[in-house]
This record gives sequence, C-alpha cells and structure tokens, in this order.
Amino acid sequence: MKKRCSWVPEGNTLYEKYHDVEWGRPVHDDRVLFEFLILESAQAGLSWETVLKKRSGYQKAFVNFNVERVARFTKRDVAKLMKNAGIIRNRLKIESSISNAKLFIAIQKEYGSFSKYVWFWKGKDAKALSADMQKRGFKFFGPTICSAYMQAIGIINDHTTDCFLFKPHQ
Repeated sequence: MKKRCSWVPEGNTLYEKYHDVEWGRPVHDDRVLFEFLILESAQAGLSWETVLKKRSGYQKAFVNFNVERVARFTKRDVAKLMKNAGIIRNRLKIESSISNAKLFIAIQKEYGSFSKYVWFWKGKDAKALSADMQKRGFKFFGPTICSAYMQAIGIINDHTTDCFLFKPHQ
C-alpha cells in the first residue's frame, strides 16, 4: 500500500488520484495555472473535496478555464452561474473569478506569461505572493489560499517525508 501525505483520507479515491497525479507537480501551463487559481479561490471556507467534486462543473461553467473568455463574462453570465448547481454558487467568488481573470491577463502581458510571474516566487513565502496579488487587486487569494495554490502547482514541495512522492530539494 502506498503511503501518502497525511491530508489524503485513506480510501478516498478522489483525493488519492488528485494527490498522486496532480498535487505538487510543477505546472507552467497558464491555462492550468488559471484553473487552479479559480479552484483554490472557490475553496475559501470549504473543503477541497467539495471543490474536487465540482471540478467538472467548473470546467464547463468557466469554458475550460479559458482566461480570455472568463474575463469577458457579463452580469448575465454571473446570473447564469448563480443558478449552476455544478459550481459553488457564491456571488462574490464568481465575480472575483471574473475580475481575477482580467488581472491574470494583465500579469501575462506584463511578464510574458502568468507562469513566469508566479514561478518568480519559488523559494519565497506565500504571504509575499499573496500580498503582491492582493495589491494588484486579486480577491479570495489570502496567504492560506495562496499557500495551497503554491503547493498545488508545485512551487512549494510539501509532500511529507514518508509520502511515496516525496523528493528532497525539489
């Protein structure tokens, strides 16, 4: 039996698959980075399992995490999303996803890609990245969410030393 990080509930195949295939692996693709930005922000105050269960709903609702299309969502789109049981129907989180998409694009223009921007923060504290993003106007992206984001996309290696995926000095 594989030994996983302690946050993975034994026998929970949804968590196990996420942990084994995605969590902590370096991500440089801006579409995937935007996906995790949306999902981690949606998690605020909820369990990650809730978000994972709704992930396919988010993929459909947020047009496969196409940042340019999400940035153009209107009040009508927000109203539709508020009725969509496939996602977490929280108006502030939905609206922040749209405004965060616009800010994500601004960072892409400034740095050439969001990946270049976010990976600049490797080896730095999540509070520093969170503070920079909040200064830029990002919502639902405080230090706790930011830390989870950095773990998910592989900037922070937080696999426990007894986890079968642990690699020192990553």
